Amino acid sequence: MAGPARTTGAAATEPADAADAVDRAWRAHWSPVLGLLIGQFGRPDLAEDALADAFVAAARRWPADGVPSSPGAWLLTAARRRVLDRLRAEAVHRRKEPLMVVDERTRALAVEATDPGAHVSDDRLRLVFACCHPALAPEARVALTLRFVAGLATAEIARLLLVQEPTMAARLTRAKKRLAASGIPFATPPPERLDERLDVVATVLYLVFTAAYHPTDEPDPLRTALGDEAIRLVRVLDGLLPGRPVVRALLALLLLQHSRRDARLDDAGALVLLPDQDRSRWHADEIAEGLAVLRSVPPGVGQAEEYRLQALVAAEHATAPTADATRWGVVADLYGRLEELTGSPVVRLARAVAVAETEGPEAGLALLDGLDAALPSHHRVPSVRAELLARAGRPAEAAASFRAALGLVHNPVERRHLEGRLAATEA
Repeated sequence: MAGPARTTGAAATEPADAADAVDRAWRAHWSPVLGLLIGQFGRPDLAEDALADAFVAAARRWPADGVPSSPGAWLLTAARRRVLDRLRAEAVHRRKEPLMVVDERTRALAVEATDPGAHVSDDRLRLVFACCHPALAPEARVALTLRFVAGLATAEIARLLLVQEPTMAARLTRAKKRLAASGIPFATPPPERLDERLDVVATVLYLVFTAAYHPTDEPDPLRTALGDEAIRLVRVLDGLLPGRPVVRALLALLLLQHSRRDARLDDAGALVLLPDQDRSRWHADEIAEGLAVLRSVPPGVGQAEEYRLQALVAAEHATAPTADATRWGVVADLYGRLEELTGSPVVRLARAVAVAETEGPEAGLALLDGLDAALPSHHRVPSVRAELLARAGRPAEAAASFRAALGLVHNPVERRHLEGRLAATEA
């Protein structure tokens, strides 16, 4: 695809430097440029494809032409040209509209949609609200937002939502086709209707945060910048819709979880489990803020209560002076209430760990029954079972479970951790 004209004065760039520039542009400009394209043309399917093509063109041209002074503008121009090419091709294919009509219509759309959601000041949050349209199925809203806003690959979204990759690919395709064919206005709702999408928006922002710590195929297991961005968006949401319990509880939860980011890996990049983390590396200011926000959220119902209970668990860990001083009985009780509220097998998995700490490994193992069927591709089910079997003095069974976990894990850092635990169990 042809990109914008070469920037005046730009010189060739070393391939590695150009690759870094493309990577930075992806993180900085993917969502804002995508939001502009969708706002101008009303075609999320075309917008995403065109922007992806623009990044391909950037990877090809920037090493030879030099990195443009405004990468975002370069990408927007290239993607706009691609959208117009596709619209012209569609018109020719239909043989109903002359090309001039297409150009006039697109120009009119651009003029009309220059700022479709001015009451939401943040471009990325505006796109989140647009993706969470009630005409789409809830799972489609979440998947689309993770794709459009966070720029996650289909495989990553599938792992986050605990479904197979082909299932997720089909879900995304159906959602894009529905948007394209049904005429659903892909726009930010008016101020008085923002609350209608609040629960889904909160769900999506939590998943964006979770993606920062979710295993990936990439060498770097932590994408803390994504966690920073999720928290920033929740803060913007809290300012836009102040006093909403679901938002306040989510903000408290994310702050408390994010505060441990610098202690999750050692200097060699190896995984450090919570009991072994250096608590002096936790961010005390974020813990204090998270606790203060949490105190402002009263007990409630539904999604707000779900986040509040999770934040209370995170607060127990954040305030324990040592791992041994953790009030595991309180944590187990909180997980019990959370499981009753949500019925989530992931919550049961976490509860099994807490119960094992208070009642012994056999009690934890009993809670794992049935989770293999509920979470068939989740490596943490066999890895937790392996740890509890090892503590219960059953090394042969523990080794078998570690091998099962290794068959499911994707992230190289977690793989090395499991390999180490398997070797220690077999020693």
